Amino acid sequence: MSKSPRKKVITERFPAQVFVPMIDAGAVLFAGFLAYCIRFGSTDVHDRFLLGMVIIAIFVVMANFIDGAYVRWRTTRLSNILFRLLCIWGIVALLATSIIYLAEASVRYSRLWLGMTLLFSFAMAAGFRILVMLLLKRARALGKNLRGVFLVGPQENLLNVAHGMRRSPGEGFAIAGVQRVNAIPDEAFLETLARRVEASDAREVWLCLPLEMGGTVRDIMFALRHQTAEVRFLPEFQDLKLLNHRISEVAGRFSIDLSVTPMTETARFLKRVEDVVLGTLFLLISLPVGAVIAIILKYESRGPIVFKQYRTGVNGQHFKVYKFRSMEVHDEPSGQITQAKRGDPRVTPFGAFLRRTSLDELPQFYNVLQGRMSIVGPRPHALKHNDHYKELVESYMKRHKVKPGITGWAQVNGFRGGTDTIEKMEKRVEHDLWYIDNWSLWLDLRIIGLTILHGFIHKNAY
Repeated sequence: MSKSPRKKVITERFPAQVFVPMIDAGAVLFAGFLAYCIRFGSTDVHDRFLLGMVIIAIFVVMANFIDGAYVRWRTTRLSNILFRLLCIWGIVALLATSIIYLAEASVRYSRLWLGMTLLFSFAMAAGFRILVMLLLKRARALGKNLRGVFLVGPQENLLNVAHGMRRSPGEGFAIAGVQRVNAIPDEAFLETLARRVEASDAREVWLCLPLEMGGTVRDIMFALRHQTAEVRFLPEFQDLKLLNHRISEVAGRFSIDLSVTPMTETARFLKRVEDVVLGTLFLLISLPVGAVIAIILKYESRGPIVFKQYRTGVNGQHFKVYKFRSMEVHDEPSGQITQAKRGDPRVTPFGAFLRRTSLDELPQFYNVLQGRMSIVGPRPHALKHNDHYKELVESYMKRHKVKPGITGWAQVNGFRGGTDTIEKMEKRVEHDLWYIDNWSLWLDLRIIGLTILHGFIHKNAY
């Protein structure tokens, strides 16, 4: 008796890679027509503008396909989808304007029309994605449009995965079956597993196995060779402190990257542009304030205006960090760097004000323009502090995978100032690693905004 065909969910009947390109192309054509009506007050669109709409629509669809933006919507956050869409529209805008310029056709096309076409089409494409994701989220909350998953692994691992599925209901996965594995499976076990997977009608099989059972994956894959369900390997890394873990291909082999930098060439370029543009702006704005601070420091106490100290930068390289001097000139015991504490007698009255308001950090915008620091990143610690804490806090040195920053995720979450306990440093490192693992341009702008909104004054700054 043949098995009845499985009922397809809506995302399989109307897959994004087939349906959404038509929506995007239609959005460009409709936006171009609307922009023409607004700009020229006529519905009789000239042929060259029709040609321009078609070319833009082709660019949009091609760019989305090249970027892979029409696939993996189920497991991609809406914010990431919209950010990639914005980048694609920006690239298309550059392409369109470049072609018009190189073809010497700028006098034949209205810049206002082109701008409105791109703006309106992006708004429609983004609005469509938002609507679809909200409808799918609603449908999945009602138990519809779910993708059945068969879980295989030890009981503890299965529970962890099941909890993760419940925390992410919007992804639309549902457990279709479970098979516990506590030892190396024998042939009878593998045959039973294959029969249960087939009977479950699951669309995917997730192998939730610890690393030490990695050799079992091949046996299970062979047992499921006649199945059409997709198979995913979800190794258990619970005991490892990971950083930006992902799958890569190196030397023709697949690699599970456990601890790597999130800064791709594109990410480094974007972050550097952000640092140069905003760093220059903030430095220019702060110059009058810096001049006043320098004059007061010069007359308040003897010593240099700017304090220099070596810190650890990206990839463990040392650099000189600049700050306005906030302490009396003094000698530290050999090989020691004493953290400032509340009521520290070494801190001058004006220096205390600078430290409370974080104005002593202003010279670090010069470090940013040098390329040794970033506006946003883990705060750099003194070298002796690094030597001390790297032995006490696991994964401490992983925070140096990116450039240190003037402000950071830990600072806007209240973990700034002195670290007189291991627990405080652990919390700071935990937030730093979260920032590195989740870096995006929008996250940087959010941190900068929170720093400005909440002000630079903090009770732990002294």
